[in-house]
Amino acid sequence: MNLDDVFLEKEQIASDIKEQLTKSMSSYGYLIIHALVNDIEPAHRVKEAMNEINAARRMRIAAVEKAEAEKVAIVKAAEAEAEAKYLQGQGIARQRAALVAGLRESVKDFTANQSDVSSKDVLELMLVTQYFDMLKDVGTSNRASTIFLPHSPAGMTDAAGQIRNAFLQGSVGSEKIHAA
Repeated sequence: MNLDDVFLEKEQIASDIKEQLTKSMSSYGYLIIHALVNDIEPAHRVKEAMNEINAARRMRIAAVEKAEAEKVAIVKAAEAEAEAKYLQGQGIARQRAALVAGLRESVKDFTANQSDVSSKDVLELMLVTQYFDMLKDVGTSNRASTIFLPHSPAGMTDAAGQIRNAFLQGSVGSEKIHAA
């Protein structure tokens, strides 16, 4: 029997002691009515060891609980970040869809008044205007960093083509969003 069991089984120990005393003392004329085990007092070093074991057990449980709480916090933060990025993506898609719709309206308005200009020419003019607006914004921003862009007539045509393709892809994406 280990020491922990001794503390838990005091009544059984008292009963066993009573039986043993009754057997050994009855030959001398004594009758044992009851044996009491009031307190079990192990050696001081044993008490310290037991306290250390209990403290270590509690620390281990606390460490597991703390790790589980940290895990929950990390998972919740990751879920929140994923939801924020999803919503941000939806916002960007809506912004681009609105921009495409606005550009489409501007092209319609401009080509309605000018018969010798194609919608492609109008779109390229608007894209070049936006390009220069962006350069101005980057240049006047106090948080601007270095930006390298092709800045030649051929580079402008290429940039206009890339922007046009991006808008067309955005338009297709916004149609899918609105259809869903």
